[in-house]
Amino acid sequence: MAMTTYEDSRAAQLLGRPFTIGDLTLRNRIAMAPVTRCFSPGGVPGENVAAYYARRAAGGAGLIVTEGTFIDRAAAAAYHDVPHFYGADALAGWARVVDEVHRAGGRIMPQLWHTGMSREPGSLPAGVPAEGPSGVGLDGRPYGSAMTLRDIDEVIRAFAEAAATAERIGFDGIELHGAHGYLIDNYLWADTNRRTDDYGGAPASRARFAAEIVAAVRAAVSPGFPVVLRFSQWKTDYYQARIAETPEELEQLLTPLAAAGVDAFHASTRRYWLPEFEGSGLNLAGWAKKLTGKAVMTVGSVGLDKEFSGPRSRTQQSGATGIDLLLDRLERDEFDLVAVARAIVADPNWPDKALSGRLGEAVPYDAARLGSLV
Repeated sequence: MAMTTYEDSRAAQLLGRPFTIGDLTLRNRIAMAPVTRCFSPGGVPGENVAAYYARRAAGGAGLIVTEGTFIDRAAAAAYHDVPHFYGADALAGWARVVDEVHRAGGRIMPQLWHTGMSREPGSLPAGVPAEGPSGVGLDGRPYGSAMTLRDIDEVIRAFAEAAATAERIGFDGIELHGAHGYLIDNYLWADTNRRTDDYGGAPASRARFAAEIVAAVRAAVSPGFPVVLRFSQWKTDYYQARIAETPEELEQLLTPLAAAGVDAFHASTRRYWLPEFEGSGLNLAGWAKKLTGKAVMTVGSVGLDKEFSGPRSRTQQSGATGIDLLLDRLERDEFDLVAVARAIVADPNWPDKALSGRLGEAVPYDAARLGSLV
């Protein structure tokens, strides 16, 4: 849908403003959201991965959050050809990605990932069970193994080491994947966290594992190095799931994370325009900002006419559309940054087109074309 001249001007004014997180200043409010691609054989991101992200930096994205990348923990991995964030070859590949993105004028953070109870039987490496807070899968049935206190300490250390490595090789910040039914989220969600020790029970206790990861990461990096945490209500294949039924419960979950050192929350929804709780029009990001006072990033079918239907049943095609409703919310300061996934995957120049009023020229999303996109 074509945008009016007024909307063109608003897009430039609102999305084109710089934004600062810690010591990092972004040139605009548009971020590329993490999208798993499976184009890194053996876990090593190659020149094709560097070119992929550099194209999107050159296309105007103020921030790039990479696809999820596995921390150095056997049970963190789950899928073939997903990049690792450990090992000399993988880290050399990531350093090349950083260099190319910076050369194109962008800023970039890796998303650090442990798949937790979403790890399926037969995943690589073979013979490694899924691990989570209680040995309970997303469907509520016994699955995998319950983490011991030693396991918890080792995973926390692995996240902290990955964050320190990210800063050392030149990344501009890190994002912790705490959404969608993966490990950190498994602790936040009462359905998968049935522990009776200090890591389970009340919302603040369910947040302890994530808070300890954040604190360890914060201690491992420079004070101004941005730490972002992505969280969600929904889980893969469980779209009605909720970690918080009320704003009060959400506050109890997020407050310890903010206190531990989260600089910004990335609130993952499938439809950014939907209110999160009854009695308010705020979306999930808006509530995170209101409750914590921290910077927030919204996401969810931005710029497309069909909502995100989940990673295992992706909408195959979506037409490009305007962003007037998004701008309305941004103008009210409901959130600070806007993460865009499929629209930027389909069209690396989507940010520049949004900022210059040319979204009528945006390339529609077509899953059949994704294999050829670099």
